[in-house]
Amino acid sequence: MEIKSTELKKPCINCGAELKYRPGTKNIHCEYCGHQETIALGETQFEELELYPYLKEMGAQKHSEEVSMLHCKNCGATQHVEENYKSLHCVYCSMPLVLKDQYKEEWILPGAVLPFQIDQKRSFQIFQKWVKSLWFAPNNLKKAALDPQFTKGLYLPYWTFDAQLKATYSGQRGEYYYETKRVRNSQGKMVQQRVRKTRWYPASGQVSGFVDDTLVEASKQRKGRVPSKIARWNLKLLQPFNSSFLRGFVTEKYTIPLKQGHLTAKGEAEEIARRWCRQDIGGDTQRVTSMDMRLSEETFKHILLPVYISAYRYNGKEYNFFVNGENGQISGTRPYSFWKIFFAVILGLAVVGLIVFLSQ
Repeated sequence: MEIKSTELKKPCINCGAELKYRPGTKNIHCEYCGHQETIALGETQFEELELYPYLKEMGAQKHSEEVSMLHCKNCGATQHVEENYKSLHCVYCSMPLVLKDQYKEEWILPGAVLPFQIDQKRSFQIFQKWVKSLWFAPNNLKKAALDPQFTKGLYLPYWTFDAQLKATYSGQRGEYYYETKRVRNSQGKMVQQRVRKTRWYPASGQVSGFVDDTLVEASKQRKGRVPSKIARWNLKLLQPFNSSFLRGFVTEKYTIPLKQGHLTAKGEAEEIARRWCRQDIGGDTQRVTSMDMRLSEETFKHILLPVYISAYRYNGKEYNFFVNGENGQISGTRPYSFWKIFFAVILGLAVVGLIVFLSQ
């Protein structure tokens, strides 16, 4: 498969400004003169790559191109930042990125991308609402979080794996039954108590099925890991990769190799197989004592998923806030104001003291 070099920056034909992707659409547009163009998507299907031939025969750099990367010396994140991006700061820790440290390296092209469905303005409104709802938050946190320059859109790299799964198992099926026996209660009296017991029966069999889109992180984030609460995307919205969707956003490069991602996916497949085995055994409870799982027809793809990040420093510590760029779910870490908590405790004690005084 021949890979053509993608161009992450495209000038407006009217004014020369950079065209950027407009979230929730299939268009790139100019923020200055309003000109817009439709993204040519071509094929509606994205390619699922065969796993083992890719690793053994095609080589690690197949389906790749050379891009400019910047490495954050503070938190270790590796990200592609366009040369004319307004704020050359790390999306995770907000520390400045030095343009002269830019370097070129090979990047395996994504097979698909889930474009941003909400824009920066909407994500900023979600941040505002969330920060204002925080109890005991420092006042300067609220001021900082209300500054839109700290909110950036980031495409995160993930691997997805598909496979046909077949597993044979042996174990036991447990069925509950109850017996009544006499026991002595806390007052020393003999009473009847209903006790649940389990009868175990041998069980064995085979399960099979298709494991679709096992999602595995493809980047190691030393700080600011995206919370699992928001790390859920509707993968049905994936589009075949087109660099136009990346325009105006930061893209993080994968740092977890395909082989390591596959091992993680295999572990998740084993959990799925055990769950299928327990369902097949039936009864009230189950034991799976041995299982032989085999995967076949394994495929994978490298995808990019959207998230908005706001980084904030308070008293020398770093805090991150995340908004899912597809569905708007929000999560993050936050500092607390010692003085607000202190005065709240004092006020609470004063109210309790007043109630006691009045009651007397």
